[in-house]
Amino acid sequence: MKKIGTLTRCLAVLSLLGAATSAHAQTKAGTPQRYKDTVEANPTADADIRVVTEYVNTLVGGNAEKAKTMLASTYKGYGPSAVDSTTTEQLLRQWQRNYTTQTNRKFTFVAATFRVKSGSLKGNWVSLWGNYAFTQNGKNATFPIHYTAHVTNGKIDVDRIYYDNLYVSQALGYKLVPPATAAAAAGGK
Repeated sequence: MKKIGTLTRCLAVLSLLGAATSAHAQTKAGTPQRYKDTVEANPTADADIRVVTEYVNTLVGGNAEKAKTMLASTYKGYGPSAVDSTTTEQLLRQWQRNYTTQTNRKFTFVAATFRVKSGSLKGNWVSLWGNYAFTQNGKNATFPIHYTAHVTNGKIDVDRIYYDNLYVSQALGYKLVPPATAAAAAGGK
C-alpha cells in the first residue's frame, strides 16, 4: 500500500521542515543560519523515497524479514520517546509481536526528502508524515505519526519515529493511574 500525496503537499512539508531547521539552526556566533546553508535538494530523492516507502509498507504489510534487507548492517532506530532506541533484531521482534496482536494495519502518508549539508545529521533524509491505524483486541487506534530515515547507499542506517504513545495506549483502553492511587488500589497505604 503506497500512498504518497501530491507534489504540492510534499513541497509544503519540505518547506515546513526547512523553515524549522533554518529557524533553529545556530552558528557558533549565535546567529541563525540561512536555509540554503543548512539543507539542499536531495539528488537521489526518488530512489531514497522508494527505499523508505517500500520499507515501511513492507513492515506494515507483515513481512519484517524482507524489511530487514532494506536496513544497513549498522542500523539504529530511535523513538518514539527520547530514550527509546532499537537494533535491527529488536525491531524485528517488536514487529513480530505486532503481527500477532494487530490487524487491519494501515499507514497513509506523504513523503518529503532533503539533504543536510554538514554536521552530525549530514546526508540524505526521507520523512513520512501521516496516520497509522490498526485494530487490537477489538479496539481501533488511529494516530498521527512522523517517521524520518537516513538513507546511505540505498539502505536505511538510522531512523526516528515520533508519535504519542500515551494516546495510543488510551485508545486501546489502558488507563493512566497516578502512583498514589495505584498503591491504594493494590491495598497499599
